[in-house]
Amino acid sequence: MSEIEATIPITVITGFLGSGKTTLLSKLLRHPGMDKAAVIINEFGEVGLDHELVEMSNDAPILMESGCLCCTLRTDLVETLHDLFGRRARGEIPEFDRVVIETTGLADPAPIVHTLIADPLIGRCFHLDSVIATVDAATGGQTLDNHEESVRQAAIADRLLVTKTDIAKPEDVSALDERLNAINPGADRFRVLNGEIEPSRLFGAGLYDPDTKSADVQRWLNEEAYADAKPDDGHDHHAHDHGDDHHHGHGHHHHDHHDGIHAFCLYRETAMPWESWVGFLQSLIDARGPDMLRIKGILNVDGIDQPVAVHGVQHVFHPPAILEAWPSDDRRSRLVFIAKDVPEQVIKTMLDSWGQEVRA
Repeated sequence: MSEIEATIPITVITGFLGSGKTTLLSKLLRHPGMDKAAVIINEFGEVGLDHELVEMSNDAPILMESGCLCCTLRTDLVETLHDLFGRRARGEIPEFDRVVIETTGLADPAPIVHTLIADPLIGRCFHLDSVIATVDAATGGQTLDNHEESVRQAAIADRLLVTKTDIAKPEDVSALDERLNAINPGADRFRVLNGEIEPSRLFGAGLYDPDTKSADVQRWLNEEAYADAKPDDGHDHHAHDHGDDHHHGHGHHHHDHHDGIHAFCLYRETAMPWESWVGFLQSLIDARGPDMLRIKGILNVDGIDQPVAVHGVQHVFHPPAILEAWPSDDRRSRLVFIAKDVPEQVIKTMLDSWGQEVRA
């Protein structure tokens, strides 16, 4: 049994106040496919689960009519997850096959993601599957302008759910699409009305395909989206409509706002020793860790025939994973970055300097 099969997937739902997290979570919990999920929320009242779903409000996990388990995050996240897993193992609560964590609307999700990917105790029982961010189409642009937390929520997400498009002005929706293209071009994007979306479309965003349990690097890395997002040709481009309310940013986009957040992909033609890759990444996060919102990629390492996958949020990294095979004949190392106020050239120069040390 592989590690990905042996651990329970966790999904984090984030989004600014009023962006539709409450509606989304309530609808998800009513879905038949979520009847074996455990949900961790900050406050029952904040999420607004109605009386049909919640009949109790004490600190212990509760069983909803839908079959889901729900508990409040009143203590440390590590303690909460281990308490849930322990109760499950002892048969005190029903089996659950997924955990959904809802963050507060004003929260930067990075600390929660740090904990989920770095804590060794959590890693024995769980793995981070996806981060979902809701963005209000009517007020999202203004929120991104005024609240850095909302920009970080969008930047760190694997799935972006644009809500309330039915009440937003078309020009506001278009402007928000352009903004999100610049902040996080690699994330899958869906337009969602009244929280209605199939849960299966939100999950399975990690390196490993949830159906095959094998690495799907091209889907996970989505490097083409980062290459296409560079604002270098002076033309006006728009996100392509893929139908069924599913949108990707696949064009060159000028970022006229001042988030300071941009996304890009760097390549290296030749292999480097693992020590040099570690030195490069360690130097980068030592110098600019808080500004490196997300890093992920596959590396060509001297002495290893297969690619090595790396994934980090700010200064915290997943343990590296040696994959079974390269996704294609292209053996270049490739790293995608979402960074704040860190020019691409600065990171490229740092990578080149470590490569020159290897050649020397």
